[in-house]
Amino acid sequence: MTDADPSASTTEQTLDQSIAGAVVGGLPAAITDLGRLVRIPSVSWPAFDPAHVAESADAVAGLLRDTGVFDRVEVKQAQKAGFPDGELGHPAVLATRAAKNGRPTVLLYAHHDVQPPGDEASWQTKPFEPTVVGDRLYGRGAADDKAGVVSHVAAIRALAETVPADELELGLAVFIEGEEEHGSHSFVNFLEDNREALAADAIVVADSDNWDTETPNLTVALRGACAFNLTVSTLGHASHSGMWGGAAPDAMLATIKLLSTLWDENGSVAVAGLTSHDAETPPFDEAELAASAAFVDGVRAIGTGSVLSRLWFQPSITVTGIDAPSIANASNTLVPSVTVRISMRVAPGQTSDDARDALLAHLTAHAPFGARLDFHDFEGGDPFLVDANGWAAQAAKQAMTDAWGTPPVEAGIGGSIPFIADLVRVFPDAQILVTGVEDPDTRAHSPNESLHLGVFKRAILTEALLLARLNQRS
Repeated sequence: MTDADPSASTTEQTLDQSIAGAVVGGLPAAITDLGRLVRIPSVSWPAFDPAHVAESADAVAGLLRDTGVFDRVEVKQAQKAGFPDGELGHPAVLATRAAKNGRPTVLLYAHHDVQPPGDEASWQTKPFEPTVVGDRLYGRGAADDKAGVVSHVAAIRALAETVPADELELGLAVFIEGEEEHGSHSFVNFLEDNREALAADAIVVADSDNWDTETPNLTVALRGACAFNLTVSTLGHASHSGMWGGAAPDAMLATIKLLSTLWDENGSVAVAGLTSHDAETPPFDEAELAASAAFVDGVRAIGTGSVLSRLWFQPSITVTGIDAPSIANASNTLVPSVTVRISMRVAPGQTSDDARDALLAHLTAHAPFGARLDFHDFEGGDPFLVDANGWAAQAAKQAMTDAWGTPPVEAGIGGSIPFIADLVRVFPDAQILVTGVEDPDTRAHSPNESLHLGVFKRAILTEALLLARLNQRS
């Protein structure tokens, strides 16, 4: 049948209506399932009980089994890369069904682990007690990323309810990771161990956000990341600041002077060898930035260029932590060494390794007073650009338009999803789509994380429409 065939159009409309009805009918169950997952404190950080992450994996596996569409559902672990031999990552869930009659296979990714709750006194509700207030569901992981997990489950349910079993020929693989919030250390090995089961024509990564609660995003660019610890040493031991201050260089002075060379007077990164990506951005002014990022009164933005180019397409460098004497323990001494954590975001078009080398060269060249620099505890991941004209991206944008009632914004994200570079490397022919259920008020990783339930419904409908349409693609 051609695109102009009226019977084809009628069939597609009927399918879309059936899918929409199944999504609406299944939404209460999806919210209930999400609440059950939120109650499991599946924090993957070492200081927290790993039994909760295992419990969460088992619960997710149960949800996928109950859809009845998979040939196999397993809870699996892989060895961590770069860790002592035999140390396994947290449990992940892998569900698969084979494609039939030349239909494509789609890999659906999300993660079931969550960030620590932080200061519970800053929460308006209990972090692991899902609570609906107005049109939002509050709780740690309610959005990032247990809503991503359940959006996959709910979309598959709607597909199975709408498409007869003998006509459901789409291949599906579902990979629900268990340690994304703590470095995805076993991710590469999991891909290699399960390469055949995970192979797909299109990959949907449900771990991003939307422009607002009424407008979807297709994420087309992600900055890369590079982070490491830097120890600056100038003295063999602490010395009396009155006796030696003003002649002996203390490490705090050296660290402050060194770090100040990383930015120019506008706050833009001033490191030779770091690059930017040239692309248009939607309107977003500095007033919106100030409101969204919670500027204190009187604070102005940093950097140059459009606001979104600074967030999506330019590098940034942030000092995220300092190990030095606390004020309570501040004796009158020259500090012999200081350690800082440096986090860099890498613009699309440059590898994380190249950006890291440029930054290390800059720091080494600008070390003041002959200070000794030690670099350690490196982490990194490459940036990502989507081909928004590929068949999978076109299908996803149409599904978003139909589900939300408005076309998606093709948006960049200032943050990073380092493992996407691994997906590109292992599955170079797969088209990768980055979607999500978050919105500007989600506060992922922060106290009072929440999910907008209208966004949740539209995200489920988007994915269900996409899967139903790909089930008809040969």
